[in-house]
Amino acid sequence: MGLRDTLNMSSGKVVLLGNEAIARGAIEAGVALATAYPGTPSTEIVEALAEVARDVGIYVEWSVNEKVAFEIAYSAATAGTRSLVAMKHVGLNVAADPLMSSAYTGVEEGFVIVSADDPSMWSSQNEQDNRIYGLHAYIPVFEPNHPKEAKSLVKEAFEFSARMKHPVIFRSTTRISHTRVVVELESIRSPIRRGTYVKNPKRYVLVPAHARELRVEMLKRWEMISREISKVPLNRIEGEGRVLIVAPGISYAYVKEALRILRLEDKIKLLKLATPVPIPRDMVLKAVEDVEKILVVEELEPVVEQQLKNLLFDEGIRVVVRGKDLVGYPYEMTVDRALKAIAKFLNMSFSMPEPAATQLPKYVFPRPPQLCPGCPYRPLFYVLRKQVDILASKKGREREPIFCGDIGCYTLGINPPFRVQDTCICMGASIGFANGFARVVHDRIPIAIIGDSTFYHAGIPPLINAVYNNNPLLVIILDNKTTAMTGHQPHPGVGITAMGEQTKAIDLEALVKALGIEWVKVIDPFRVKEAEKTIAEALEYVERERKPAVIISRRLCALVALRRALKAGYERVTYRVSEDKCWFMAMY
Repeated sequence: MGLRDTLNMSSGKVVLLGNEAIARGAIEAGVALATAYPGTPSTEIVEALAEVARDVGIYVEWSVNEKVAFEIAYSAATAGTRSLVAMKHVGLNVAADPLMSSAYTGVEEGFVIVSADDPSMWSSQNEQDNRIYGLHAYIPVFEPNHPKEAKSLVKEAFEFSARMKHPVIFRSTTRISHTRVVVELESIRSPIRRGTYVKNPKRYVLVPAHARELRVEMLKRWEMISREISKVPLNRIEGEGRVLIVAPGISYAYVKEALRILRLEDKIKLLKLATPVPIPRDMVLKAVEDVEKILVVEELEPVVEQQLKNLLFDEGIRVVVRGKDLVGYPYEMTVDRALKAIAKFLNMSFSMPEPAATQLPKYVFPRPPQLCPGCPYRPLFYVLRKQVDILASKKGREREPIFCGDIGCYTLGINPPFRVQDTCICMGASIGFANGFARVVHDRIPIAIIGDSTFYHAGIPPLINAVYNNNPLLVIILDNKTTAMTGHQPHPGVGITAMGEQTKAIDLEALVKALGIEWVKVIDPFRVKEAEKTIAEALEYVERERKPAVIISRRLCALVALRRALKAGYERVTYRVSEDKCWFMAMY
């Protein structure tokens, strides 16, 4: 059942993805505007909202990047409109500038910032804990323990934000966002889409004189938030005992399972936190009464542990607090990790249960991520590797160009036989790194490889920088007319909005020329000979003229092309591996 199927339901139970539950909670809370840039594991939130936007009467968009998305939702909230912005954890880095300012100005209606973190880095370059942004920016953080609770908690986040006139970060994680569960529906609040902006330069014009006063006001508001956070109903104390376990967010679910396995459910006091930043002071002080020792079980950084230790020190309460020394820092929480930490904390002799599967089946072959059959990146990378090998044969392997990669399907170009990724740091860094290499590695041409959606997101400023500083480098923009890796969302070059409306498509070639690039060529990577010739010419131009050049490799994503073909009535032809001829399968 999709989100649209639930719109006429004000009660009942349905199965929803965690991200769909967040979207449903936002609709029930009366959200009127939602923005995002796609990023796993957050993407389905705004996808779900976009699907029902017209039915509900809300505005939804895919913005060009997270900073722009944040500013749109932020401004709407200052005009009295309930707003949501969603992004993956690293997207909040992109939006950090307006994030910090939003706490100074506050808002006039509910403003919820969804950060979908990725412990264990299932689809990310790092596993930063964005609860720290809450501490840094003085913005409260709400965190559900379960996808079912996510729907209820996002409503609480909107109400709390509206009441405090302050933004709220709603932190999800991969396991919350991408788990399907039964969710109980409630009535939908009608959105108020028409905002009213009251001019107030002293509040919204952050020149130093105003910001100094707003800083003091923000700290006073933070004191009130710290008091009111204890009233959030999804914070609670469970059980009794002289031992307390504190578990924020999804860690609570793992702790509950571990206590059940250890048969300690009725012997341990448990503090469930739905608001890890700031911790609910009054409730925490009540929970630690008559407690001899405390264990904090949380994913990633010791955000709750450090706040708890600070509070106990300030209150003069002497009690042993353990946490990361037993639980550890990296990767997502598991029942096994919680079991080991609790058993060690309690000095229990405990043997881990045997895993359900002790032996892998015979025919379980490795399936690393790979470019799809028919992907236009395959011939492009083949041609690129071939031309680079020709260059290396003439000038030596030490003169081989440096391949500066970016975030997208094309990161898989790191694998054999292509091997065309030497760096991959963050969105847009391909061209940024190429700028740097162009100035310090004089005998090797930097080649930046970037997708079309990523180019619109973060590639334009570093390309301007290359023109401005006359840096000799080659940029290859992979124009497949979609944001492929996150599920084929539209982008500014497609001409379709998140809500399915036709709009003006940005002309990528005209844009690049307008930035001042003198050598621009468009190729079809399926025309291999032409592509070989163009890449060779581009490398020669960069080396001879010591200027930047751009190749736009244009061919529709294979999966999008397949869908269109099937819709047009073409028959799908299925191929399979001949097991008697495959050398790999013969090994088994």
